[in-house]
Amino acid sequence: QVQMAESGGGLAQAGGSLRLSCAASGNTFAINAMSWYRQAPGNQRELVASITVDGTTDYADSVKGRFTISRDSAKNTAYLQMNSLRPEDTAVYYCHVQLPLYSLWGQGTQVTVSS
Repeated sequence: QVQMAESGGGLAQAGGSLRLSCAASGNTFAINAMSWYRQAPGNQRELVASITVDGTTDYADSVKGRFTISRDSAKNTAYLQMNSLRPEDTAVYYCHVQLPLYSLWGQGTQVTVSS
């Protein structure tokens, strides 16, 4: 089994930065990809960024050029560096881990950006 621990998030002003971390433990050798999703009140959960085991990344158009996803394989941790934050980035951010037969969600961490 794989366990996940999210950290980071909080309150930032528009134009500021925050960094999210998602540390995986357990059978981490089976992880295919790690991603960050977000869900704002009244909206559907949406993909923010993902990174595969070989380092391939993908981003939502709304965060391209502002957010960077990275992965420390030795620590089995994925990071989401969020720069130039906007009020519309306010949401609960969820870590997602994709394994061969199933996927796991983190409990979520709140990110609030004030104008």
